Amino acid sequence: MPGPLRYVLTTLAILLSPLASADAACAPALDASVRKLHTSHELDLCALTAGQLTLVVNTASQCGYTPQFKGLEALYQAYREQGLVIIGFPSDDFRQELDDEADTASVCYVNYGVSFPMAATSTVKGDAANPVFKALNQAAGEPAWNFNKYLVPASGDGIIHFPSAEKPLGGKLEAAIRQALPGTQGQTD
Repeated sequence: MPGPLRYVLTTLAILLSPLASADAACAPALDASVRKLHTSHELDLCALTAGQLTLVVNTASQCGYTPQFKGLEALYQAYREQGLVIIGFPSDDFRQELDDEADTASVCYVNYGVSFPMAATSTVKGDAANPVFKALNQAAGEPAWNFNKYLVPASGDGIIHFPSAEKPLGGKLEAAIRQALPGTQGQTD
């Protein structure tokens, strides 16, 4: 395709995409920027999640629930094209996160093949919680342990909190995601 035509089509695609519409504001709990895990780059969560269903998870590398990364990645791969965003927030609040972010990143990206965005290690409970978890905690309750899951609709209304034991696939969490995403109701694997 010739250069100018490609440019025009790309520009039109961007302008007509749901993320570019005025209605695609982000959920108030996700109107923040956080540092990406093991980098100096920032994740603009509002831009990343605007108009999308978002699953926020507090994670830890040395927890009995750490293998849930595999299920979370499978969930992300299954539903990201329909509009699901997953964001992981490593935390040492329950004393099960590695001290070195490079090691945490290795667990996520190398051991479990995580491709969804991971924030830098931060606090997720109490007065020192990062801004995202302050908002989530106020709306839906503080995490009682690692791998609590918060399903945040694009509007930010009706945040659903799932406990650590809720598996990413085949249960209430996946059912809630299917119900919330357009075109996935009644879909089975």
